[in-house]
Amino acid sequence: MKLSAKRFAFALAFACAAAQPALADNLSIATGGTGGVYYPIGGGMASLLSKKVPGLEATAEVTGGSVDNLKLVGSDETYIGMTMSDAALDAYKGQDKFDGKKMPLRTLMIMYPNSMHVVTLQGKGIEKFADLKGKRVSTGSPGSATEVMAFRQLEAAGLDRDKDVTRERLSVAESVNALKDNKIDAFFWVGGLPTAAVTDLANTPGTTLQMIDSAELVPAMNAKYGNLYVQAVIGKDVYRGMKADNKNANVMNILVANQDMSDETAYNIVKTIFESRDDLIAVHKITADFKLENQKSAATPIPFHPGAAKYFQERGAKLD
Repeated sequence: MKLSAKRFAFALAFACAAAQPALADNLSIATGGTGGVYYPIGGGMASLLSKKVPGLEATAEVTGGSVDNLKLVGSDETYIGMTMSDAALDAYKGQDKFDGKKMPLRTLMIMYPNSMHVVTLQGKGIEKFADLKGKRVSTGSPGSATEVMAFRQLEAAGLDRDKDVTRERLSVAESVNALKDNKIDAFFWVGGLPTAAVTDLANTPGTTLQMIDSAELVPAMNAKYGNLYVQAVIGKDVYRGMKADNKNANVMNILVANQDMSDETAYNIVKTIFESRDDLIAVHKITADFKLENQKSAATPIPFHPGAAKYFQERGAKLD
């Protein structure tokens, strides 16, 4: 039987369409600036998920940081995002930078602790936290959790963020360049160890890194904002030029999804990350802290996603 030209064209188009593979589901991973730790880890995750989860195409996106990530994830179930737990709690409750709008978030996994870096150079006249008064200081880029934590540290130290320092809002990479160029005297950065941009600063000829202690501010921060922060140490061997261990404040990083993400997708994400963790450790060694025993409800202010919880429970992790 002969087909009309119109029916033949339709049949041909149908056959061609059937021969094409189904379009992959897209997943965007909200990370941070290129000089930080979130971005390379996000790139590693994207490569891993795209390669090992059938039908999933993941990409890592440069963002301003935790606050921006939480807004993206809260408004779009095709995003997952890295965030510090203090900013995540604000998003979940709809407070501070989230202006009364609660974000529908769920925790996928506990990642690793972030270390507060208060960074200057020898010769700037800054030996202790109180010496920041009257100085030019970057408190982190807009939309970052660095800015959230920097403001809380300044407050805990009795310093007015608008009156007692001349404040810039720069990413860690921009902060490093500004400090090298003598445009600022110090900067705040909350990130994993080591952070590439800080390593670059420490290795710059003619400069000697100086890290300012801030651990003494933790009790006051926790008294106001909840038990989100812990006193910790950046060892003097982490960055070149450090004369002593830096007593600092840590906050936990978590990976979050929209509550409407399917259980299957959430399950596949955490399963792939944990079962191919060695691939991520090759990208950045701090991902060695991705551990089943760290997956505890007490470590995150956001409930676990049911799909993630299913995987962890299968592996014997006791979330509560």
